[in-house]
Amino acid sequence: MRVLSPSALAGSLALAVSFAVLAPAAGAAERHYVPLQQRLSAEQLKATGLDTLSPQQIQLLDQLLAQDQDAQVQEAVKKIRAERRGLPQEAESPEPIASTLKDSAFRGWSGGTVLELENGQRWRVIDGSLYLGKPVATPKVTVTPGMAGAWYLTMEGQIPKAKVKRVE
Repeated sequence: MRVLSPSALAGSLALAVSFAVLAPAAGAAERHYVPLQQRLSAEQLKATGLDTLSPQQIQLLDQLLAQDQDAQVQEAVKKIRAERRGLPQEAESPEPIASTLKDSAFRGWSGGTVLELENGQRWRVIDGSLYLGKPVATPKVTVTPGMAGAWYLTMEGQIPKAKVKRVE
């Protein structure tokens, strides 16, 4: 048995964590369903009553469970991609994000302002400004992708837009 030094162990852990974080969620969709007869022992099959099913019934149950697993994986991938939109690591073609601001008395923005959306995303204003004479409660906003990875935030009913960057 080989013993790793603390620095080698830390390097291995860092590599493993990096792979886990950077591995695409879509890779999970490639995992195949494992049939019940391969998953469960004979005792477990008997305890659950699955041993009394015909081969056709077991096959149908496996098909239904596989379809359910695929649907859950696809939903999880969709959710993860939606949460990651706007972050620098996101490589997919971005789509606009429609939400509302959490601020109940919103008056505007300027460079450096951090705007928090109802969906939990936070965006920092890089360029642009807007001042409203009277406060607006939770205005609707859209964050739209631009050229070269830039993002722009617009508020419903207002013309000026802000160049923004996602804050983790």
